Amino acid sequence: MRATVIHGERDIRFEEVADPTLSTGGDAIVRVVAACVCGSDLWPYRGITPTPRPKRIGHEFVGIVEAIGPDVLTISVGDFVIAPFYDCDMTCINCLNGVSTSCLHGGWWGSDDRLGGFADGAQGERVRVPHADGSLVATPGAPAEHLVPSLLTLADVMGTGHHAAVSAGVTRGSTVVVVGDGAVGLCAVLAAKRLGASRIVAMSRHADRQAVAREFGATDIVEERGAEGIARIKELFDGIGPDCVLECVGTQESMDQALRSARPGGMVGYVGVPNGGAELPIGLMFGTNVGANGGVAPVRNYIDELLPEVLDGRLNPGRVFDLELPMAEVAEAYAAMDERRAIKVLLRP
Repeated sequence: MRATVIHGERDIRFEEVADPTLSTGGDAIVRVVAACVCGSDLWPYRGITPTPRPKRIGHEFVGIVEAIGPDVLTISVGDFVIAPFYDCDMTCINCLNGVSTSCLHGGWWGSDDRLGGFADGAQGERVRVPHADGSLVATPGAPAEHLVPSLLTLADVMGTGHHAAVSAGVTRGSTVVVVGDGAVGLCAVLAAKRLGASRIVAMSRHADRQAVAREFGATDIVEERGAEGIARIKELFDGIGPDCVLECVGTQESMDQALRSARPGGMVGYVGVPNGGAELPIGLMFGTNVGANGGVAPVRNYIDELLPEVLDGRLNPGRVFDLELPMAEVAEAYAAMDERRAIKVLLRP
C-alpha cells in the first residue's frame, strides 16, 4: 500500500509502505476514505519539530472497516467510522474522566508506539487501529457523500474548537473572541455559536477566512494584532473585554493576545499546539483574575455529542475544507497549507 512519509524539512513523499496487519485481537484495519493535513503537521514540515528518521504522518481520517480482531465487540467489517486523532481504549480511568488524550493504553498516529517503532499515520490508504472499540465511532449506515468532510472534522478540528469553547466556559449569552483563523479557530467560532454565545469576534486578516467565520456565526471581525488588536477588542466590549477568549494558534504572541484581551475574571480556553514558546504570565493573570484552561483536545469524548448534529445538517464544519486533492499530491497539500493558499486540505486515496 501507499502512504505519506515525512523524510525531513519540506520533504513529504507518497510512497510504498508495509500493509497493516492485525496483531492484538482488539484492533481493526480501516481503509481510508478521506484524510487531511492539519496545521500541527506543518511543525515537522517546516523543520520546527525535528524528524530524526522517515516516518508516516497524519492523524485525521474516516474510512471503512476492512478487518477486525477476534476481541472487537462494537465495530464490524463494513462500518463507516470516524477515528479521533489518537488511539484510546475508552475504558481506563482517564478516558472515563473525559480526558481520552491521556489514555493509559493509547498512543498517537505517526508517533513512537509502545514497542519502539512508529505507528501508522493517517495520510495513507489503510490504518491499523489498536483499540477499535475505544477509538472508532461508527455512523448509522453509510453517510451521504456530502457529509464526509464534516464527519472528518470530528476527528480533530471541530472537536478541538469545541474543547476551546467548553474550556473557556462559553454558554448562552457569553461574549467571545477567537484568536486564530485556521480550521480550529473557525470551528471554535462555530462551537461558540452552537453553545449560545451572544457576540463572537473572529481575529482574521484573510477575506476567505473571514467569510467562513461569518458563516459560522462571527458577529465581528478584528484584523489588528498585538497592542492594536487588544485595544480594538477592548473598544468593542466597553473598554473591559469579552467573557471568553479562545486561543487556537499556540504561539507566545497569540497567548499574550488572548490573556490581555479577556475581561477581568474572564477565561481563556487554549487549544493551540504550543510550538511557539507560549508561556503563562502569572503576574498578569493574578492581577486580573483571568484564568486559562484547555490543552490537547479529547475529541473522542465529544464525538457522540456532535455527530447527530452533523448527520442532520445542523452543523456543517466541513466548510473549512477549501481544497481537495488526491493523496498522491500530498506534497502540494502541505505546500498549500504552509503558504496559506488553503485553510485546510482534504485528501482522497
